[in-house]
Amino acid sequence: MVSATTGRGAVLGAVALSLLVGPAWAATEQTERPDARPAAPRAALPAPDTAGLAAALRSAVARGAPGALARIDDHGRTYEATSGLADLSTRRAIGAGDRFRVGSITKTFSAVVLLQLADERLLALDAPVNRYLPRLLPDDRITVRQLLSHRSGLYDYTDDLFADSVSGFEAVRNKVFTYRQLVALSLKKPRTNAPGAAYSYSNTNFVVAGMLIERLTGHSVRTEYEDRIVKPLKLRDTFYVHPETGIPGRYARGYLTPDKAGEPLVDSTEQTVSWAQSAGAIISSARDLDVFYGALLEGRLLSAARLEEMERFTRVDGTTWYGLGLRRRDLACGVSVYGHTGVVQGYSTYAFASKDGTRSLTAMADTSNNGKASDALAGALDSAFCGKGGKTDKG
Repeated sequence: MVSATTGRGAVLGAVALSLLVGPAWAATEQTERPDARPAAPRAALPAPDTAGLAAALRSAVARGAPGALARIDDHGRTYEATSGLADLSTRRAIGAGDRFRVGSITKTFSAVVLLQLADERLLALDAPVNRYLPRLLPDDRITVRQLLSHRSGLYDYTDDLFADSVSGFEAVRNKVFTYRQLVALSLKKPRTNAPGAAYSYSNTNFVVAGMLIERLTGHSVRTEYEDRIVKPLKLRDTFYVHPETGIPGRYARGYLTPDKAGEPLVDSTEQTVSWAQSAGAIISSARDLDVFYGALLEGRLLSAARLEEMERFTRVDGTTWYGLGLRRRDLACGVSVYGHTGVVQGYSTYAFASKDGTRSLTAMADTSNNGKASDALAGALDSAFCGKGGKTDKG
């Protein structure tokens, strides 16, 4: 189903795909100068391809996701698309306004809070982390900027926790960790590279980011997310409930793909997400994520100088770059989009916006550990930003 509405209050369902347990990329450092970043679009983006958007969601469902939803916000006009189910037990159809776990999209929220603290002169991005959290890390050269850009070299402890996805998940589903316990898991392993030498995705970086937020403000990350982002932007579906295990209100249930083919999907909805916290425990909706990334790219959350720093990107692969808690993805049609992907047990999400923030897409499939469904869902990006001429998976 696809629908379109106009007006500020309309909400558009979109699926946002993000890597929470991301691969440990080891890329040569290629950091762009600010003047090398893509400029604001020279011409208006083509109209969204709503048929292509719906086809991408149907393809994700055909490839194993129980359901998928998407929302595009474009200059006050919204488009919603859905396919499949939110709940396999009740057979309820998924809704464009359903809430879900956003996974690593949480990283952008954490980065925004720290960059606001830098604007308030409570934090220096190039200062050692150990200045603010004495003796936490074994190397005084690791800076705050390196945390936010995944260039610290800190080992990603989730690689060990979820080597076997289902058994690993069940072992931590109801556990409550402290930040220091998670950092300790990382420090048991050698670092992946010297500080600043290479990009290597690690949830450990944003666990430490959460520790910095709480040390510098004296408040929980929940309070800082709410006071600095949720309330100012009137995000009505965005919550940080850790260590509670439920999702408030109307939501899509999440289903973890089993390790062995042919076994049933695992309902992973109820969990503490304590293994992620400030790296991946936020709950939100497509509408709220569209508003969040639109506001961020429009410059409503950070000073121009801090947003510019956030958008200094290091190449990850041929089409993907990483800044400070922010991804840039170069689409086949030549358009670059900015946001994050998020994968947490049971949910895969893409949330991206145009360079000026005037068009945003969120797309979500209620499953994880399913590469074919995730790849199909990625077609929503081309449909949203490239129009009918874009490369879209319509399988």
